[in-house]
Amino acid sequence: MLLLLVLAKKMFQPRFEDFFSLITSGKYMVIKSREHKALFGFNVLMLIIHILSISLFLFILYRAFVPSNFEDPAMILLRIITGYSFFILLKIFLEKIIANVFDIDDYIDHYLFQKHTYRNFISIMLFPVSILLIYTDNWNNVFLYIIIGLSFMAMILTFVRIIIKNERQVASYWFYFILYLCALEITPYIILHKLITTS
Repeated sequence: MLLLLVLAKKMFQPRFEDFFSLITSGKYMVIKSREHKALFGFNVLMLIIHILSISLFLFILYRAFVPSNFEDPAMILLRIITGYSFFILLKIFLEKIIANVFDIDDYIDHYLFQKHTYRNFISIMLFPVSILLIYTDNWNNVFLYIIIGLSFMAMILTFVRIIIKNERQVASYWFYFILYLCALEITPYIILHKLITTS
């Protein structure tokens, strides 16, 4: 993952620097939202980094809360990466289809760019924490709950910020937006939670 970050900085230095100024400035969102191409090299690299970072954290959660067994840790991590990759890519694909069906591609592309940018940023901030947890022997599970809570709070705050920034568009297409929220922002995570807890 560190190699991917170095590669992103080397290949897309101005964009990389603007991306990391998200905490202090909205410059990246203002300038780059006009170029929200999903397959742009920088966006693809950030998506891969997001998948690896979140998968690593999910692996740590698995090792902390699931009773120890004889499964190979590398195989478990690989399964988590594969499953999470499939989940994220399927979700993006469905979002694009729904946007196309309701003829709101421009609005959804703009919204998705903002949402994925913030999520990628949060996942990069989570990576050093995951590395610290891997190389630290004595830590309490309460620490994990705090990290999970802070991550959810950060995601909710960024979501609220996106809605406030796009208030006019949300008001114009409020029915589609609520439908979108229920279908693709809430339901997939409920299904995923059910699948994990029942298995």
